[in-house]
Amino acid sequence: MDFNKIINDNKNNIKNIIRLITREDNEDIEQEVYLKIWKKSDNYEEKGSLKSWISMITKNTSLDYLKSKYYKTSVKSDSDENTLNDIKDRKLSPEDNIINLERKRQIINAIDSLKPKFKQVIIMTEIDGYSYEECAQKLKCPIGTVKSRIFNAKKELAEKLQHLL
Repeated sequence: MDFNKIINDNKNNIKNIIRLITREDNEDIEQEVYLKIWKKSDNYEEKGSLKSWISMITKNTSLDYLKSKYYKTSVKSDSDENTLNDIKDRKLSPEDNIINLERKRQIINAIDSLKPKFKQVIIMTEIDGYSYEECAQKLKCPIGTVKSRIFNAKKELAEKLQHLL
């Protein structure tokens, strides 16, 4: 396995997963993920995609971090007032849940209404976490075309979803 290529190809996906789970950019977790990939590379069987395997390692490492004594200690070191505010903020009211679901539905509908070529690049880059280069390779088109499509798709989405901003 070429680890430099693996790291370069999956860096954005790894960062996005860590940020999604821990709600922070954490280079320590990222380094731990790379170390686990390197250590477990002999165990990798090509039954699924390499990207899925790396995503699973990243997810598990991020969850392990949240369960760790270090994380729990750092969270407890906040003042009581901050902790209470965090707890209140995390628990959404039923109305907030409905509003969030409605926003998600509107965003999904807006993405679905895009031209197929715009929809495809938005899903690949913003949801699946592909880099522009990976997207261009998969679509077999120049990177400039991918950038142009993303720009136009985001412009169209901004117009359609202006009421949510």
